[in-house]
Amino acid sequence: MNGPVGSAYQELVRAGELKPDPAQERAVASLDRLAAELQSDRPGLIGRLFGKSKPSLVGIYLWGGVGRGKSMLMDLAFDQIDVQPKRRVHFHAFMLETHARLREKRKDEEGDPLERVAEDIADEVKLLCFDEMVVNNPADAMILSRLFEHLVERGVRVVATSNRPPRDLYKDGLNRELFLPFIDLIERRFEVVEVNGPTDYRLHRLSGVNVWHVPNGPEATKALSDAFFKLTDYPVEDRAKVPTEDLDVGGGRTLHVPKSLKGVAVFSFKKLVGQPRGAADYLAIAQRFHTVILVGIPVMTREMRNEAGRFVTLIDALYEHRVKLLAAADAEPAGLYPGGDGSFEFQRTISRLEGMRSAEYLAEGHGTDHA
Repeated sequence: MNGPVGSAYQELVRAGELKPDPAQERAVASLDRLAAELQSDRPGLIGRLFGKSKPSLVGIYLWGGVGRGKSMLMDLAFDQIDVQPKRRVHFHAFMLETHARLREKRKDEEGDPLERVAEDIADEVKLLCFDEMVVNNPADAMILSRLFEHLVERGVRVVATSNRPPRDLYKDGLNRELFLPFIDLIERRFEVVEVNGPTDYRLHRLSGVNVWHVPNGPEATKALSDAFFKLTDYPVEDRAKVPTEDLDVGGGRTLHVPKSLKGVAVFSFKKLVGQPRGAADYLAIAQRFHTVILVGIPVMTREMRNEAGRFVTLIDALYEHRVKLLAAADAEPAGLYPGGDGSFEFQRTISRLEGMRSAEYLAEGHGTDHA
Protein backbone atom coordinates (compact mmCIF):
# COMPACT_ATOMS: atom_id res chain seq x y z
CA MET A 1 0.00 0.00 0.00
CA ASN A 2 2.30 2.67 -1.32
CA GLY A 3 -0.31 5.10 -2.62
CA PRO A 4 -1.57 8.17 -0.75
CA VAL A 5 -4.58 6.42 0.78
CA GLY A 6 -2.53 3.37 1.77
CA SER A 7 0.16 5.47 3.42
CA ALA A 8 -2.38 7.37 5.50
CA TYR A 9 -4.18 4.13 6.38
CA GLN A 10 -0.97 2.50 7.59
CA GLU A 11 -0.32 5.48 9.85
CA LEU A 12 -3.70 4.96 11.52
CA VAL A 13 -2.97 1.26 12.02
CA ARG A 14 0.46 1.98 13.49
CA ALA A 15 -1.09 4.56 15.82
CA GLY A 16 -3.55 1.95 17.10
CA GLU A 17 -6.60 3.87 15.86
CA LEU A 18 -7.48 1.00 13.52
CA LYS A 19 -7.06 -2.73 13.80
CA PRO A 20 -5.49 -4.70 10.91
CA ASP A 21 -8.36 -5.62 8.59
CA PRO A 22 -7.92 -7.44 5.24
CA ALA A 23 -11.30 -6.16 3.98
CA GLN A 24 -10.29 -2.56 4.62
CA GLU A 25 -6.88 -3.20 3.04
CA ARG A 26 -8.55 -4.41 -0.16
CA ALA A 27 -10.64 -1.26 -0.22
CA VAL A 28 -7.55 0.90 0.34
CA ALA A 29 -5.79 -0.79 -2.60
CA SER A 30 -8.78 0.00 -4.83
CA LEU A 31 -8.86 3.60 -3.65
CA ASP A 32 -5.17 3.98 -4.46
CA ARG A 33 -5.81 2.63 -7.97
CA LEU A 34 -8.48 5.29 -8.37
CA ALA A 35 -6.02 7.90 -7.09
CA ALA A 36 -3.55 6.80 -9.77
CA GLU A 37 -6.23 7.14 -12.45
CA LEU A 38 -7.00 10.65 -11.30
CA GLN A 39 -3.33 11.61 -11.43
CA SER A 40 -3.25 10.95 -15.16
CA ASP A 41 -4.11 13.96 -17.30
CA ARG A 42 -7.46 12.70 -18.51
CA PRO A 43 -8.52 9.40 -16.93
CA GLY A 44 -9.46 6.76 -19.47
CA LEU A 45 -8.84 8.90 -22.55
CA ILE A 46 -5.77 6.99 -23.72
CA GLY A 47 -7.66 3.74 -23.38
CA ARG A 48 -10.50 5.03 -25.54
CA LEU A 49 -8.15 6.41 -28.20
CA PHE A 50 -6.17 3.19 -28.53
CA GLY A 51 -9.09 0.82 -28.27
CA LYS A 52 -8.37 -0.84 -24.96
CA SER A 53 -11.12 -3.37 -24.36
CA LYS A 54 -11.23 -2.95 -20.59
CA PRO A 55 -12.96 0.27 -19.48
CA SER A 56 -11.05 2.56 -17.15
CA LEU A 57 -11.76 2.56 -13.43
CA VAL A 58 -14.40 5.20 -12.86
CA GLY A 59 -15.40 4.55 -9.28
CA ILE A 60 -15.24 2.53 -6.08
CA TYR A 61 -18.37 1.14 -4.43
CA LEU A 62 -17.75 0.18 -0.80
CA TRP A 63 -20.50 -1.84 0.83
CA GLY A 64 -20.96 -3.76 4.06
CA GLY A 65 -22.51 -3.73 7.50
CA VAL A 66 -22.64 -0.71 9.73
CA GLY A 67 -19.54 0.34 11.61
CA ARG A 68 -17.04 -1.47 9.38
CA GLY A 69 -15.18 1.69 8.39
CA LYS A 70 -16.66 2.47 4.97
CA SER A 71 -17.18 6.17 5.66
CA MET A 72 -13.78 6.41 7.32
CA LEU A 73 -12.11 4.93 4.22
CA MET A 74 -14.03 7.28 1.95
CA ASP A 75 -13.03 10.27 4.09
CA LEU A 76 -9.42 9.08 3.97
CA ALA A 77 -9.58 8.89 0.18
CA PHE A 78 -11.19 12.31 -0.04
CA ASP A 79 -8.48 13.85 2.11
CA GLN A 80 -5.53 12.09 0.46
CA ILE A 81 -6.35 11.98 -3.25
CA ASP A 82 -4.68 15.01 -4.77
CA VAL A 83 -7.24 16.27 -7.23
CA GLN A 84 -9.31 19.42 -7.45
CA PRO A 85 -12.14 20.20 -7.44
CA LYS A 86 -13.63 17.43 -5.34
CA ARG A 87 -16.72 17.10 -3.19
CA ARG A 88 -17.98 14.92 -0.36
CA VAL A 89 -21.77 14.89 -0.01
CA HIS A 90 -24.46 12.69 1.42
CA PHE A 91 -26.15 10.84 -1.42
CA HIS A 92 -29.64 11.94 -0.37
CA ALA A 93 -28.62 15.61 -0.38
CA PHE A 94 -26.96 15.22 -3.78
CA MET A 95 -30.14 13.79 -5.30
CA LEU A 96 -32.29 16.58 -3.86
CA GLU A 97 -29.90 19.07 -5.40
CA THR A 98 -29.98 17.23 -8.73
CA HIS A 99 -33.77 17.33 -8.89
CA ALA A 100 -33.67 21.07 -8.16
CA ARG A 101 -31.19 21.56 -11.03
CA LEU A 102 -33.43 19.56 -13.34
CA ARG A 103 -36.42 21.73 -12.53
CA GLU A 104 -34.42 24.82 -13.48
CA LYS A 105 -33.15 23.28 -16.73
CA ARG A 106 -36.65 22.26 -17.79
CA LYS A 107 -37.83 25.85 -17.63
CA ASP A 108 -35.90 26.94 -20.74
CA GLU A 109 -36.73 23.77 -22.76
CA GLU A 110 -33.29 23.70 -24.40
CA GLY A 111 -31.88 20.23 -25.05
CA ASP A 112 -31.83 17.27 -22.69
CA PRO A 113 -32.07 18.73 -19.15
CA LEU A 114 -30.43 15.67 -17.56
CA GLU A 115 -27.43 15.81 -19.87
CA ARG A 116 -27.05 19.52 -19.20
CA VAL A 117 -27.17 18.94 -15.42
CA ALA A 118 -24.46 16.29 -15.79
CA GLU A 119 -22.34 18.75 -17.80
CA ASP A 120 -22.68 21.35 -15.04
CA ILE A 121 -21.67 18.85 -12.35
CA ALA A 122 -18.70 17.65 -14.43
CA ASP A 123 -17.56 21.27 -14.79
CA GLU A 124 -17.69 21.67 -11.01
CA VAL A 125 -16.03 18.49 -9.75
CA LYS A 126 -13.61 15.73 -10.73
CA LEU A 127 -14.12 13.49 -7.70
CA LEU A 128 -17.48 12.89 -6.02
CA CYS A 129 -17.64 11.04 -2.71
CA PHE A 130 -21.11 9.82 -1.69
CA ASP A 131 -21.87 8.57 1.79
CA GLU A 132 -24.74 6.13 2.37
CA MET A 133 -25.95 5.44 -1.14
CA VAL A 134 -29.48 4.17 -0.73
CA VAL A 135 -32.26 4.42 -3.29
CA ASN A 136 -35.84 4.39 -2.05
CA ASN A 137 -37.31 7.14 -4.21
CA PRO A 138 -38.79 6.27 -7.64
CA ALA A 139 -37.86 9.74 -8.90
CA ASP A 140 -34.19 9.04 -8.07
CA ALA A 141 -34.32 5.57 -9.59
CA MET A 142 -35.67 6.95 -12.87
CA ILE A 143 -32.70 9.24 -13.53
CA LEU A 144 -29.69 7.57 -11.89
CA SER A 145 -28.57 5.41 -14.80
CA ARG A 146 -28.52 8.19 -17.38
CA LEU A 147 -27.11 10.74 -14.94
CA PHE A 148 -24.14 8.60 -13.95
CA GLU A 149 -23.45 7.45 -17.51
CA HIS A 150 -23.10 11.11 -18.46
CA LEU A 151 -20.95 11.88 -15.41
CA VAL A 152 -18.43 9.08 -15.87
CA GLU A 153 -18.13 9.73 -19.60
CA ARG A 154 -17.19 13.30 -18.72
CA GLY A 155 -14.41 12.12 -16.45
CA VAL A 156 -16.08 12.43 -13.05
CA ARG A 157 -14.82 9.74 -10.68
CA VAL A 158 -16.95 8.44 -7.82
CA VAL A 159 -16.46 6.85 -4.41
CA ALA A 160 -19.66 5.61 -2.77
CA THR A 161 -20.53 3.77 0.42
CA SER A 162 -23.62 1.68 1.03
CA ASN A 163 -24.94 -0.93 3.42
CA ARG A 164 -26.15 -2.96 0.44
CA PRO A 165 -24.47 -4.72 -2.49
CA PRO A 166 -25.34 -3.14 -5.84
CA ARG A 167 -27.91 -5.82 -6.72
CA ASP A 168 -29.90 -5.01 -3.59
CA LEU A 169 -30.25 -1.29 -4.32
CA TYR A 170 -33.88 -0.22 -4.79
CA LYS A 171 -34.89 -3.81 -4.07
CA ASP A 172 -38.61 -4.39 -4.78
CA GLY A 173 -38.92 -0.74 -5.84
CA LEU A 174 -41.58 0.57 -8.20
CA ASN A 175 -40.60 0.08 -11.88
CA ARG A 176 -37.26 -1.38 -10.77
CA GLU A 177 -36.49 -2.56 -14.29
CA LEU A 178 -35.78 1.07 -15.20
CA PHE A 179 -33.15 1.14 -12.44
CA LEU A 180 -31.29 -2.02 -13.46
CA PRO A 181 -28.99 -0.23 -15.97
CA PHE A 182 -27.59 1.78 -13.05
CA ILE A 183 -26.73 -1.44 -11.21
CA ASP A 184 -25.13 -2.75 -14.41
CA LEU A 185 -23.06 0.42 -14.65
CA ILE A 186 -21.75 -0.01 -11.10
CA GLU A 187 -20.91 -3.68 -11.60
CA ARG A 188 -19.32 -3.08 -15.00
CA ARG A 189 -17.25 0.05 -14.41
CA PHE A 190 -16.79 0.41 -10.66
CA GLU A 191 -14.70 -1.72 -8.36
CA VAL A 192 -17.19 -3.20 -5.92
CA VAL A 193 -15.49 -3.95 -2.59
CA GLU A 194 -17.16 -5.60 0.36
CA VAL A 195 -16.02 -4.07 3.65
CA ASN A 196 -17.24 -6.47 6.30
CA GLY A 197 -14.32 -6.93 8.65
CA PRO A 198 -14.59 -8.30 12.18
CA THR A 199 -14.55 -4.95 14.00
CA ASP A 200 -17.75 -2.92 14.31
CA TYR A 201 -16.29 0.53 15.02
CA ARG A 202 -19.68 2.19 15.44
CA LEU A 203 -20.78 -0.38 18.00
CA HIS A 204 -17.40 0.00 19.65
CA ARG A 205 -18.01 3.73 19.95
CA LEU A 206 -21.36 3.01 21.58
CA SER A 207 -19.75 0.59 24.01
CA GLY A 208 -20.15 1.95 27.51
CA VAL A 209 -22.34 4.84 26.30
CA ASN A 210 -25.55 5.30 28.27
CA VAL A 211 -28.28 5.80 25.68
CA TRP A 212 -31.03 7.01 28.06
CA HIS A 213 -30.27 9.82 30.51
CA VAL A 214 -32.54 10.86 33.39
CA PRO A 215 -33.27 13.64 34.20
CA ASN A 216 -32.91 16.39 31.63
CA GLY A 217 -30.28 18.89 32.61
CA PRO A 218 -26.67 19.96 32.15
CA GLU A 219 -25.25 16.54 33.03
CA ALA A 220 -27.41 14.73 30.47
CA THR A 221 -26.75 17.39 27.84
CA LYS A 222 -22.99 17.06 28.28
CA ALA A 223 -23.15 13.27 28.09
CA LEU A 224 -25.12 13.37 24.85
CA SER A 225 -22.82 16.04 23.42
CA ASP A 226 -19.82 13.84 24.20
CA ALA A 227 -21.58 10.90 22.54
CA PHE A 228 -22.24 12.96 19.40
CA PHE A 229 -18.58 13.89 19.00
CA LYS A 230 -17.51 10.32 19.74
CA LEU A 231 -19.88 8.88 17.12
CA THR A 232 -18.93 11.38 14.43
CA ASP A 233 -15.19 11.79 15.12
CA TYR A 234 -15.80 15.54 14.93
CA PRO A 235 -13.31 17.80 16.73
CA VAL A 236 -14.85 19.04 19.97
CA GLU A 237 -13.09 22.38 19.53
CA ASP A 238 -15.16 22.91 16.35
CA ARG A 239 -18.48 22.35 18.10
CA ALA A 240 -19.72 25.76 16.92
CA LYS A 241 -19.27 24.65 13.29
CA VAL A 242 -21.29 21.40 13.34
CA PRO A 243 -23.31 21.26 10.09
CA THR A 244 -27.06 21.65 10.00
CA GLU A 245 -29.42 20.28 7.37
CA ASP A 246 -32.83 21.01 5.89
CA LEU A 247 -34.28 17.55 5.31
CA ASP A 248 -36.79 17.08 2.49
CA VAL A 249 -39.85 15.35 3.97
CA GLY A 250 -42.00 15.42 0.84
CA GLY A 251 -44.80 17.63 -0.36
CA GLY A 252 -42.40 20.52 -0.85
CA ARG A 253 -41.70 20.68 2.90
CA THR A 254 -38.41 20.54 4.75
CA LEU A 255 -37.50 19.82 8.36
CA HIS A 256 -34.59 21.65 9.96
CA VAL A 257 -31.99 19.39 11.59
CA PRO A 258 -29.99 21.48 14.10
CA LYS A 259 -27.00 19.10 13.98
CA SER A 260 -26.46 16.65 11.13
CA LEU A 261 -23.17 14.83 10.62
CA LYS A 262 -22.18 11.38 9.32
CA GLY A 263 -25.67 9.96 9.72
CA VAL A 264 -26.17 11.32 13.25
CA ALA A 265 -28.89 13.91 13.93
CA VAL A 266 -29.67 15.96 17.02
CA PHE A 267 -33.18 17.25 17.79
CA SER A 268 -35.06 18.74 20.71
CA PHE A 269 -38.37 17.19 21.76
CA LYS A 270 -39.93 20.64 21.64
CA LYS A 271 -39.17 21.13 17.94
CA LEU A 272 -39.53 17.53 16.75
CA VAL A 273 -42.52 16.34 18.76
CA GLY A 274 -43.93 19.46 20.38
CA GLN A 275 -44.83 20.94 17.01
CA PRO A 276 -47.41 19.48 14.58
CA ARG A 277 -45.68 16.88 12.44
CA GLY A 278 -46.79 13.81 10.54
CA ALA A 279 -45.57 10.30 9.89
CA ALA A 280 -43.82 11.43 6.69
CA ASP A 281 -41.52 13.68 8.72
CA TYR A 282 -40.49 10.87 11.04
CA LEU A 283 -40.13 8.39 8.19
CA ALA A 284 -37.76 10.76 6.39
CA ILE A 285 -35.65 11.02 9.56
CA ALA A 286 -35.59 7.25 10.01
CA GLN A 287 -34.48 6.71 6.42
CA ARG A 288 -31.85 9.44 6.49
CA PHE A 289 -30.11 8.90 9.87
CA HIS A 290 -28.69 5.82 11.55
CA THR A 291 -28.58 7.56 14.95
CA VAL A 292 -30.88 10.19 16.49
CA ILE A 293 -30.09 12.14 19.66
CA LEU A 294 -33.25 13.55 21.25
CA VAL A 295 -33.05 15.97 24.17
CA GLY A 296 -35.67 17.45 26.48
CA ILE A 297 -38.23 14.62 26.59
CA PRO A 298 -40.72 15.58 29.34
CA VAL A 299 -43.16 13.51 31.33
CA MET A 300 -46.25 13.91 29.18
CA THR A 301 -49.44 14.88 30.98
CA ARG A 302 -53.02 14.11 29.98
CA GLU A 303 -53.13 17.48 28.23
CA MET A 304 -50.19 16.40 26.05
CA ARG A 305 -52.02 13.56 24.27
CA ASN A 306 -51.13 15.04 20.87
CA GLU A 307 -47.44 15.10 21.78
CA ALA A 308 -47.71 11.54 23.12
CA GLY A 309 -49.29 10.41 19.85
CA ARG A 310 -46.55 12.03 17.79
CA PHE A 311 -43.91 10.51 20.05
CA VAL A 312 -45.42 7.06 19.42
CA THR A 313 -45.24 7.68 15.66
CA LEU A 314 -41.64 8.84 15.90
CA ILE A 315 -40.51 5.82 17.92
CA ASP A 316 -42.35 3.46 15.56
CA ALA A 317 -40.45 4.90 12.57
CA LEU A 318 -37.09 4.80 14.34
CA TYR A 319 -37.66 1.27 15.60
CA GLU A 320 -38.77 -0.12 12.26
CA HIS A 321 -35.63 1.29 10.61
CA ARG A 322 -33.35 0.19 13.46
CA VAL A 323 -32.26 3.77 14.15
CA LYS A 324 -30.19 4.12 17.30
CA LEU A 325 -31.76 6.48 19.83
CA LEU A 326 -29.82 8.40 22.48
CA ALA A 327 -32.03 10.54 24.67
CA ALA A 328 -32.39 12.77 27.70
CA ALA A 329 -35.73 12.56 29.51
CA ASP A 330 -37.39 13.43 32.79
CA ALA A 331 -38.29 9.78 33.41
CA GLU A 332 -37.51 6.24 32.36
CA PRO A 333 -39.65 5.03 29.43
CA ALA A 334 -42.31 3.51 31.69
CA GLY A 335 -42.91 6.88 33.35
CA LEU A 336 -43.14 9.10 30.28
CA TYR A 337 -46.94 9.02 29.81
CA PRO A 338 -48.55 7.79 33.02
CA GLY A 339 -52.15 8.51 32.01
CA GLY A 340 -54.40 10.01 29.37
CA ASP A 341 -55.87 9.16 25.99
CA GLY A 342 -53.79 6.49 24.32
CA SER A 343 -51.87 5.54 27.47
CA PHE A 344 -52.69 1.86 26.91
CA GLU A 345 -51.31 2.02 23.34
CA PHE A 346 -48.27 3.83 24.71
CA GLN A 347 -47.24 0.56 26.38
CA ARG A 348 -45.96 -0.69 23.03
CA THR A 349 -43.76 2.39 22.76
CA ILE A 350 -42.37 1.69 26.23
CA SER A 351 -41.54 -1.83 25.13
CA ARG A 352 -39.84 -0.56 22.00
CA LEU A 353 -37.82 2.02 23.90
CA GLU A 354 -36.58 -0.67 26.26
CA GLY A 355 -35.70 -2.89 23.30
CA MET A 356 -33.80 -0.05 21.65
CA ARG A 357 -31.45 0.01 24.64
CA SER A 358 -30.46 -3.64 24.23
CA ALA A 359 -27.09 -4.80 22.92
CA GLU A 360 -28.90 -6.86 20.27
CA TYR A 361 -30.72 -3.82 18.90
CA LEU A 362 -27.60 -1.64 18.96
CA ALA A 363 -25.73 -4.28 16.95
CA GLU A 364 -28.32 -4.36 14.14
CA GLY A 365 -27.83 -2.54 10.87
CA HIS A 366 -29.75 0.55 9.84
CA GLY A 367 -32.68 -0.27 7.58
CA THR A 368 -35.96 -2.11 7.37
CA ASP A 369 -34.76 -5.60 6.39
CA HIS A 370 -34.16 -6.77 9.96
CA ALA A 371 -36.86 -9.39 10.33
